[in-house]
Amino acid sequence: MPLSGRRTLTRYLIEERRRFPAASGDFNALILDVALACKAIARIVALGTLAEANGHGSRGAGTNADAAPCPPPGGRINVQGEVQKPLDVVANEIFVRMNEWNGHLAGLASEEMDEPRQIPTRYPRGKYLLAFDPLDGSGNIDVNVAVGSIFSILRAPDEVIDSGRDRQRDVCEADFLQPGAAQVAAGYAIYGPSTMLVLSVGNGVAGFTLDPQLGEFVLSHPGIQVPRETQEFAINTSNSRFWEPPVKRYVDECLAGKTGARGKDFNMRWIASMVAEAHRILMRGGVFLYPRDTKDPARPGRLRLLYEANPVGYLMEQAGGRASTGRQPILGVKPSALHQRIGVVFGSAAEVQRIERYHHEPVPSEAPAPLFAPRSLFRD
Repeated sequence: MPLSGRRTLTRYLIEERRRFPAASGDFNALILDVALACKAIARIVALGTLAEANGHGSRGAGTNADAAPCPPPGGRINVQGEVQKPLDVVANEIFVRMNEWNGHLAGLASEEMDEPRQIPTRYPRGKYLLAFDPLDGSGNIDVNVAVGSIFSILRAPDEVIDSGRDRQRDVCEADFLQPGAAQVAAGYAIYGPSTMLVLSVGNGVAGFTLDPQLGEFVLSHPGIQVPRETQEFAINTSNSRFWEPPVKRYVDECLAGKTGARGKDFNMRWIASMVAEAHRILMRGGVFLYPRDTKDPARPGRLRLLYEANPVGYLMEQAGGRASTGRQPILGVKPSALHQRIGVVFGSAAEVQRIERYHHEPVPSEAPAPLFAPRSLFRD
């Protein structure tokens, strides 16, 4: 198809902006800078371990990319209590450097940073907040499984916007603690056989594929919709001994197949990369569960609310799917901490609603021992 017939990300955003004649264009510019960061990260991820062995950083990737560092030796423990991989650090730095200078943000928050990042005083402040996971699934890079970047855009409180330095305050953790329903945009980039950007600006979900010849994201998947019904689920069954009864009930029914309560066979998937799991579901349906369990009572969930659950939940809801904790909609949860973790269920709406129903129904009592069951030696 000739270039004139392709809808690039820039063109798509301009067309969306026309729905709001009073818009300043800052929002579009911010998303384009996020997309540029994703392009830079895609180049590094494509090198795999060569990026570390050869000392490749993000040089030449675009505006401010020259300042991004080469991968460090790594090994630092982040605020999540996890060992940072060198590419985690580089991807985080790319996101910061690509977005802190543009005048569209009041602050940034990342899975890899202990506290919110302030906009340097030499740059103007904007009216948005950016929360992101710079490299989701980075533990899979050494086995060449798809990884990605996840981002969420929120509005900043008026008092932190650049309306005169003498009247503003620094951004703080509380500014980011907004429910997912308050997001004005969310998306992810997935770095697989092709690089894709999947985005919602509040008017459905669109997917863009990076054309390496043009260096542009081109609209390839307009109007993405999650099928309401599915026969595919994803969960880490190694944690089954820690599951709550509603989750165990749901999975057992799926595994029982045609002979069980569901009357149909299910396929099970597990990639251990949330971006890859979400992308599969957006493309062909399914349900993903990383539920609350009893493995660690001090940590009722594994996934981060602000950087993972909220943006992916926003995409699912915009695509006609559903996202939940199992007990309530994800987008209605009021965050209590910057790095809060939460149980997550998302995907095809009918399956998520079933799982929610199981959580609200009384837990069935334990079955009687076979000897004393109605059909036993002691029956009348």
